[in-house]
Amino acid sequence: MQMHVAKRVEIIIEAPLERRLLDTISEAGVTGFTVLPVLGGSGRSGRWSREGQVSAAGGMVAVVCIVRPERVDKLLEAAFEVVERHIGVVSVTDCQVLRAERF
Repeated sequence: MQMHVAKRVEIIIEAPLERRLLDTISEAGVTGFTVLPVLGGSGRSGRWSREGQVSAAGGMVAVVCIVRPERVDKLLEAAFEVVERHIGVVSVTDCQVLRAERF
C-alpha cells in the first residue's frame, strides 16, 4: 500500500481561544482538523486538571491537523498569531497518510 508523507500539527491552547484559532487556521487554508478536550497535564506552571471546574472555560483543547509538508509553514504562522500571547504548545511531527488527496 502506498503511503504519502505529511505533517501532523498539534496545538494545545486554552479552550476560550478555540474558535479564534480555528478561524485563523481556516483562513490560512487548513480544511481539516480535529478538536479534542484536554483533561489535564503539567507544564511550566505545574500540574493542572479540568476536574472540579464548573465550565470548560478554564480548560484546554488540542487541535490536530494533518497537512502536506508544503502547507505547514503557513499553518504555523497562522497558529502562532493566536498562541504567542496565550498559554499554548505547538508541535509538528512527520507522519504518513494513505489518501494524500484528502490533505
